[in-house]
Amino acid sequence: MSAPAARASRLARHYRVFVPLLLGTSALAWVLLWAWARTPYGRYLEHGDWTASGPAAALCRAVPGGEVVVPLLLSAAAWILMTAAMMLPTTLPLFDAFNHLSEGGPDHNRLMTLLGLGYMVAWGGFGVLAHGLHEGLLALVAGVPRLAWNGWIIGAAVIAAAGLFQFSRLKYACLDRCRSPLGFVIAHWRGRAHRRQAFLLGLHHGAYCVGCCWALMLLMFAVGAGSLGWMLVLACVMALEKNTPWGRHLAKPIGVVLLAWTALLVTSHA
Repeated sequence: MSAPAARASRLARHYRVFVPLLLGTSALAWVLLWAWARTPYGRYLEHGDWTASGPAAALCRAVPGGEVVVPLLLSAAAWILMTAAMMLPTTLPLFDAFNHLSEGGPDHNRLMTLLGLGYMVAWGGFGVLAHGLHEGLLALVAGVPRLAWNGWIIGAAVIAAAGLFQFSRLKYACLDRCRSPLGFVIAHWRGRAHRRQAFLLGLHHGAYCVGCCWALMLLMFAVGAGSLGWMLVLACVMALEKNTPWGRHLAKPIGVVLLAWTALLVTSHA
């Protein structure tokens, strides 16, 4: 077998392993979210009170500082699960580019795994920040009775912020990096300390993905973090933005829709 044919055979072998694994992980995450939402603890997906009752409350009491630490860790885990369901399918071009560049090395499979792990760590970090934001909003609502009686104001503010971000330079800068995974991998892959580089590459690309999609992900707080229907809609929107030839042109129309939605909420409650 010629060298190009052998290389093509190896690449095809890797595709047969990692593409089903990636899509299977995403599908499993969707199934777990669906099952979780239908248990008595489905309220946790809605960022409900982790300390109120059930196993999470018992764990909060058993662990030193558990009322802070346990909700933080469980919220991060829930966010990673949501990320695996919604975002992993959009990383296929990244894995494709890295697969071509790193193919042939003895640790190829491990490097691909570390790439995915770095990507998920970036979203897990954002999950921790999102949890902090949610806790801050709860404290604000508790201290301002007007907000407690008019919860729609917070939802409208989140939707408006997501709409405005669609027009920002940061949105387009991060989106362009997400849409050019081959150029990104070539620019950042140094070929030294392979395992560390693979993890950092996934982390770096995940950070750009967070920078591109964070505002859309925060819409889950406005529409219901446990709503699988809204998760699917947002996952499709982000996949189209990142992976289709015309996806870059969707950002502003999506922003217009979100701002129009905000105006509708305000006028309906005014």
